[in-house]
Amino acid sequence: MPLTDMKCKSAKSSEKSQKLSDGHGLYLEVMPNGSKYWRQKYRYLGKEKRLAIGVYPEVSLADARDKRDEARRLLAAGKDPSASKQQNRRNAILEAENTFEKLGREWFAKNIAKWTPKHADDIIYRLEKDVFKDIGHMPVRDITPSRLLETIRKIEARGAHELARRARGMCEQIFAYGIGTEKADRNIAQDLRGTLEAFKRGHMAAIEGDDIPDFLEKLNNPDLRIYPQTRRATKLLMLTFVRTSELRFARWEEIDFERAVWEIPAARMKMRKAHIVPLSKQVIQIFKEQKEYTKGINTDWIFPNQVRPNTAMSEGTILGAIKRMGYKGQMTGHGFRALAMSTIKERLGYRHEVVDRQLAHAQRNKIDAAYDRAKFLDERKKMMQEWADYLSTILKKHEEVSPPQIRKTA
Repeated sequence: MPLTDMKCKSAKSSEKSQKLSDGHGLYLEVMPNGSKYWRQKYRYLGKEKRLAIGVYPEVSLADARDKRDEARRLLAAGKDPSASKQQNRRNAILEAENTFEKLGREWFAKNIAKWTPKHADDIIYRLEKDVFKDIGHMPVRDITPSRLLETIRKIEARGAHELARRARGMCEQIFAYGIGTEKADRNIAQDLRGTLEAFKRGHMAAIEGDDIPDFLEKLNNPDLRIYPQTRRATKLLMLTFVRTSELRFARWEEIDFERAVWEIPAARMKMRKAHIVPLSKQVIQIFKEQKEYTKGINTDWIFPNQVRPNTAMSEGTILGAIKRMGYKGQMTGHGFRALAMSTIKERLGYRHEVVDRQLAHAQRNKIDAAYDRAKFLDERKKMMQEWADYLSTILKKHEEVSPPQIRKTA
């Protein structure tokens, strides 16, 4: 006779377990301690087996019958309900472990060989900072387009529109990889195309030539809480106008003090061409000070991370110093390149192609490429020393005419 909910609820325990049958192999087993378990008895390939369905009353009579009927459908299809249940459990565990961060790091590992070290560092840094921190813990198939959009718009809210665009693009590649490896069913990042705020890309913020004296004075202000090596790195960006990443990942083996040159290998250059930076006397002095500073640190980096010396200086270090100096939104690490280009041409009288070659820009046409082969190395050596002398001179003049109390509080 089929069970009723009242019979299940009122069933009492005894010294031995007792089975209350509901039909078609389903029964409620009442244990001596009062616990009640749903079981399904069935035969598969001539062998009698039992399927654990759940605990009463968490699993109601109606739910138990549904699970029994599901087991019978599996049997009719030639499948073992117990084996199917175990496989479903394993799949659930794998699904829970298939988080977006795990998939993202797997995608990163598969592609890292085709990127430069700098580009790879930028990718994983951005994923960790902007994406993994927010949705990295979530199973891939649980992430919806609206949830991913929420993550991307947090980046947008900082005013980092370009980073938001790149983050969406990286997520699109990760989901595409997930589909190819059967760890994702749909590329939801594609659904976000056109959802981000439109913005016009502009030039990196940069001060003008007339701002140099005040900038240098603040950079040298000992009252500002800036690490000495951060000051040196910022000065070197201004004096050499290399890209921030080219300075951050510089190694001592690249510096030739005897020849007064810095040879940046092609692997670290944006254009994949080795680049020579002639070193002024001022730059050599800064490098020597930094070498003395790192003498007791076991690292190959010229500018090691203050906390983890085995890694390079972080991306935000110089930007943080510029912000502390009061130039947030007015100057960036990349802005030193624009500053040098305009000031050297206007105030030192150097031709555009000479400065441009020192900036290691991509050449636009065959004529520019011919200039590129010439390299203008002798002129660049002279220019870099004149640029350093120019900065030293205007700082000295500014200090001579500025009252000490103003300099102290700048």
